Amino acid sequence: MNFPENLKYTKDHEWVSISGNVGTIGITDFAQRELGDIVYVDIGTAGDTLDIESVFGTVEAVKTVSDLLMPVSGKIIELNKELDTNPEAVNLDPYGKGWMVKIELTNPSELDSLMDAGAYQDMVSA
Repeated sequence: MNFPENLKYTKDHEWVSISGNVGTIGITDFAQRELGDIVYVDIGTAGDTLDIESVFGTVEAVKTVSDLLMPVSGKIIELNKELDTNPEAVNLDPYGKGWMVKIELTNPSELDSLMDAGAYQDMVSA
């Protein structure tokens, strides 16, 4: 399983990468494996400003539907439109082509509450 060192992780299996004041968010390799084949990603919150742990969308897999939670507070500024026609990108490349939204951070100090790669790996291995 892949745990990129440059990302921050939540207990709910989302990841965030930071570039300046913009965060890119997706679900982890662990999450996509647990969900199975992803068939649909529904994100209807473009332009919304959401608090930490708010639902920003859902991901539908063959086995189940799961909420997508904000790892930090922010305004949704971009959606990964490729997932509309290619949702399996989340399974194939969860940290690359499978990214879901980009946000403008509204409270960057919340990043301090997220796990680094080692802590996340320990959590999913327990």
